[in-house]
Amino acid sequence: MLTLYQLADAEIRSCISDYLTIAADTHGFTAVSAEHVNTSRKAVILLAGLNASADDVSPENVVLEWERRRAVPFDVEAGITAGVYTNIRGAGVRYLDEIKEGTAGFSRWKPDFIRANPHTLPLLQHLAGIFSKAALKKQVGSVSDNSISLPAAERLAKVLEARVIPGDVREGEILKRLESTLEGIVRDLIGRVMLESIVESALKGARIPFKREEEYANLTGVVYDFRADFVVPDEKAPKAFIEVRKSSSRHASLYAKDKMFSAINWKGKHRDILAILVVDGEWTAETLRVMARVFDYVVSLRHVNDLAVAIAEYLEGDRKKLKWLINFEITAAN
Repeated sequence: MLTLYQLADAEIRSCISDYLTIAADTHGFTAVSAEHVNTSRKAVILLAGLNASADDVSPENVVLEWERRRAVPFDVEAGITAGVYTNIRGAGVRYLDEIKEGTAGFSRWKPDFIRANPHTLPLLQHLAGIFSKAALKKQVGSVSDNSISLPAAERLAKVLEARVIPGDVREGEILKRLESTLEGIVRDLIGRVMLESIVESALKGARIPFKREEEYANLTGVVYDFRADFVVPDEKAPKAFIEVRKSSSRHASLYAKDKMFSAINWKGKHRDILAILVVDGEWTAETLRVMARVFDYVVSLRHVNDLAVAIAEYLEGDRKKLKWLINFEITAAN
C-alpha cells in the first residue's frame, strides 16, 4: 500500500502535467475556453489558482469564473496543491477505516497488524497522541510509514493499548489532527518537486537536452564553480542555465542579489550562455526590473512553456535570444 507521501508525490506530478497542458493551451491563462478544462482535475487547478470555489467544476462555470477574475494573478502553488490535498485527505479517511476494521473498532492492537500496515503510521501516531518524530523514536524506536519492525510494532501496540479508549475515539478529530502531517508533506513536495518539475516538464516537452543540479559536478564561473538548477545541454558546453526561485516580498531583494551575482559569475565565463530566471511568488516589481538587466530572461512560472520554445530556438542558432554579454575577469594587479 502506498504511503501518504507517495500518494501526494504521484498526485502533484499528475497535477503539474495537467497544469502545463492548460498553461500551454491557454497561452499562459490568457484565453480560456471549455475544452481547456474538460476534466475535474484541470477545472480544480484553474479555479484554485484563481482563488475561486471548486463546488461547481463544469467547464462552463470554470470559464465564467475565469472571465470574472481575469485581473487576479494565477497562483500556481494553490492551483496545483488543491487536488493533492483532496487526494491525500481521502486516503487518510480510507486508512483510518482500515485501522478501525483491523483492530475491531480500535479495541485490539496486534503487532502483526501494525507491522503489515506501516502506511497507516501517521494515523497510529495521532491515535497514540505522539505528535513528533522525536517523541515517536523515543517511545517506539526507528520506524517509518514504509517499514515497521516487529519489536517496534510490539512497542507501539502497547502504547496504543494503554492510551486508546475505543468508545472515546472521535474519528473526525483524528483526521483533523492529521492535517498538520498532510501540510508538512505538501510543503516538502512544493520545495522538492513542484517548481523545478514544472520547468523540467516544459524542457522535455520542447525536446531540449539538459541536466538537473544533482546530475553534474559544477558550472564553471569567473569567481567560483557552482551548480545551477538546470544547465542546457550540459556543463561542458553550456548554452543556457536556469535558476528557479520562489520568493516573498520580504526576501525578494536578498534573493535578487544572490541570483544576479550567480548570473554575472557564469555569463562572465561563458560568452554565449543564456541566463534564465524562472520566478514564482511575491517578487517586487523593482527586483524583477533589476534582474532583467543581468538575466537574458526573467520569466514567471506560468510562461515556462513559451520560455522552452525560446531556448529551443536559441539552440537552433537564433542569436537574437542572447541579450546581455558580460565582460568580467579577475587579474593580478601586477
